[in-house]
Amino acid sequence: MTDANWPGEQLIVAAQGGDIDAIAALVSGSHPNVQRFARSLCATPEDAEDAAQEALIILYRKIGMLRASGALASWMFRIVRNECLRRARLRLPDRAPAPDTAVADSAEDEALRRLEAGRVAAAVATLPPDHRRVLILRDIQGYSGRMTAEALGIGTAAMKSRLHRARAVVRQSLRASDPAQGGHDDRKTI
Repeated sequence: MTDANWPGEQLIVAAQGGDIDAIAALVSGSHPNVQRFARSLCATPEDAEDAAQEALIILYRKIGMLRASGALASWMFRIVRNECLRRARLRLPDRAPAPDTAVADSAEDEALRRLEAGRVAAAVATLPPDHRRVLILRDIQGYSGRMTAEALGIGTAAMKSRLHRARAVVRQSLRASDPAQGGHDDRKTI
């Protein structure tokens, strides 16, 4: 089986039905594709190997939970992506300040931070679903442009276009709702 091909629908259906031989064939047939995903998404070769193994274990254990046999590739991509992200988070240094140097925020600062977060969330919520998804994946969850495009099943150029439009709409919405701006746009009038 080549890397570009996933196991056939009959094999997937048989595996979902509990056929042990079909499950084994499905896992081994999916292995090259899962490894390819992991190598492209994980930060290190070691993480890629571990993520691929974890994804195949999940495939083995939970194949019965796959709703549509045609969704195997996207399901495995999400599993690998989540595992790579989990491993990347484990590698990040703890960014919290040391307890003796931490400065407590005032209640006013906390209230202002929550108001601002509410404004941003409201602006993002007004976006069309395709723009909202690309903005969340790219700017909030921190996926790379390539990963975002792959996760959404679109090209990089389309992802960049949607992201640009989404950012522009959110920026405009935030300007329009800024209490310091009097709820108006910041463009000068002559």
